[in-house]
This record gives sequence, C-alpha cells and structure tokens, in this order.
Amino acid sequence: MPYAPFDWIDAEARGRAAAGLVRTLRPRGAEPEPLDLASNDYLGLTRHPEVTAAAAGAARRWGAGATGSRLVTGTTALHAELERELAAFCGFEAALVLSSGYAANLAALTALSGRGSLIVSDAGNHASIVDGCRLSRAETAVVPHADAEAVAKALGAHEGRALAVTDSVFSVDGDAAPLPALAEVCRAANAALLVDDAHGLGVLGDGGRGALAAAGLAGNDGVVATLTLSKSLGSQGGAVLGPARVIDHLINTARTFIFDTGLAPASAGGALGALGVLRREPERAARAREVAAALYTRLTAAGLTAVRPDAAVVSVRAPSADAAVNWAADCRSAGMAVGCFRPPSVPDGVSRLRLTARADLTEEQITAAVDTIVATAPRQAGARVS
Repeated sequence: MPYAPFDWIDAEARGRAAAGLVRTLRPRGAEPEPLDLASNDYLGLTRHPEVTAAAAGAARRWGAGATGSRLVTGTTALHAELERELAAFCGFEAALVLSSGYAANLAALTALSGRGSLIVSDAGNHASIVDGCRLSRAETAVVPHADAEAVAKALGAHEGRALAVTDSVFSVDGDAAPLPALAEVCRAANAALLVDDAHGLGVLGDGGRGALAAAGLAGNDGVVATLTLSKSLGSQGGAVLGPARVIDHLINTARTFIFDTGLAPASAGGALGALGVLRREPERAARAREVAAALYTRLTAAGLTAVRPDAAVVSVRAPSADAAVNWAADCRSAGMAVGCFRPPSVPDGVSRLRLTARADLTEEQITAAVDTIVATAPRQAGARVS
C-alpha cells in the first residue's frame, strides 16, 4: 500500500469547503486599515506613540526575548512592575503575567481544579476556557448561557472543591455575564469564581478597570480574574489576578506558566505604556462604549439584526456562513475590515459579522462604517442600500 498517512485531511478539507467553513490567512500590511472594526484594539492604543516607544525601549534595554521560562531567566524587573501595576489598576492583591490570555486561562483552570473537583462553565465561554476545562481533569458541567440559577444547581449537586468560570463579556455577541448573581451563588456554595475579563478590561468599570471592578467584585477573596494584554492595552500577553496565595499557587503548579518562555520584554513594556495612557485618559473607556452603542442603534434602525452591546463588541447576524464570508469580503473591498464568525467559532451555529468599537473612531468614521455594512448586507439580513 502507498504511504499516505494524511489522506484523511483531504476529505475533511472537502467537507469544510462544502459547508462554507474554509479559513484562510490574509497577511496585512504595516499601514493601518482605512477603517478597522475587526481588531480588538478597543482603545486605539496599539499604535499610540507612547505605547510603541515603551515597547521599543523595553526591547532595546532587555532584549528581543525573555530568554527562558519565568522561573529560570524569563522574569525581569519589567515583568514584576507590570504585575504590580495590573493588580493595582484592577483592584486585586496580586497578578501573574503569562505569554497569552489563552495560557492564562489554561493556567488558572488547571491549577485551581483537578481530579475530584467540579468546574461549572457557561455554554458561551471562550475556546481557551473550554480547553482549560478539558485539560483540568475535573468534572465539567456546561450550563446554559448567563444562567446563574443553573450554576447554583450544578454547584449544589457536588460535594467538594468547585469552581464556576465565565467570560465577563462574551466574545461572540458582546453581552455581559451576570457577575453579581454568579458571585452570590458561588459564595453560598463555598465555590470559587473565575472570570475571563479579556473584553472588559479597558472598556468597563471606572476608567476601564474592568467588569469585576464595575460589579464591586475586584479583590474579593473568592474571585480570580484572567485577562489579555492584546486588546484594550494594545500589546500581547495575558495575566491572572487574585489573592496572593492563589498567585503563589499558580507559580508553583500552573504548567503553562512553569514550562513556557516568559512574555517578551517589548510586550511587557508596551502594556505598561498603555496602562499609563489609560490612567491619564480614563475617558477612552466610556468612548468605546459610546461607539458600540452608536453602531448598534444605527444598524438596527437600518433593519439589520444585531445584539445590544454591553461593552465594545457589536454582533450583526448573517443568514448563512457563506453570506457572512461574502459580506465581510464586500466590506473589505469597500475599505473596511470587519470580523466574520462562523461555526465552530459560534456555539449557536449562527454566523455573524463581529464589529469591535474603538475609542478613537470619529463620528465620520462611524457613519462610514454603518453605511458600508448596510450597503453590502445580504438581502436576507435586512435592508440593502442601492
């Protein structure tokens, strides 16, 4: 027989093509998109001169890479400073910086659970949370989206260590989790609450301090947060925030921290620079929310179906996966970048455009974005301007 161990890939590729689910890489140039509603640069800081100068300065001083894992040579004074600043800004006792938000979720979930414990996970949680649950070796109960009563029921049926986990703002539709209610049911069950605040940091809370600060839960003894530095802070990397004893435990047990190379100094420096800008210009957080609300209001007024945003993500429904892909391509041809979410990225199977509001968008740009989306909309999705 011929040696062909990967022939099965061809059949899977044909299946993806038939379902309209082929994904391709499109390298972008160094210049910014004419109108960008696809990136997660919520505060418009990734090209801010103070942020890029901080990143470049860190690379010149500390080198291009961390040179090793955090426990060997990969921890610099810059990493320690970033951890102190993140904890202070978000209202937690301590923080631990990792190479990505994905790694942060895996670290927290695997280190804070394990065999014999229970994780209660929202059905709409990010893929990094799903993977963390799988790797944890804990029993996992997936409950209906944003349903605190379902979380309480799952926790009540388990004896022993337990953890509830949720996104603060869900990345697909941009709706927020009922954090106060979740904290209450976790307290009643003596369970921990882990919140991924990737889409809340920089957008929600006083001056962008995040969803947990907005809910009055920052620094709570039973609450741990994860976040990413790659969205509102315009850099790259992730972090876990919580009580000092939790952070110490992760340093000693979290495999995605122990065995991964530390975050590059440029990324740490860039995140610190962005935190400095956000402290000085807290109005950026409110502006991002205002832009999201404006996009939602104008798009729904034009007859399109969108989800009311709780933060900076605006989800606009498409009639099919192919329609969503073509819609996004038409927007791109018109000079505007938008996100396109299709199965399996969307758990409900409904394809949509995903728009990210940015604090630095002008009124003219908001109008241009709405006009482009409406003009290129598939007829089944709503109005189409000729």
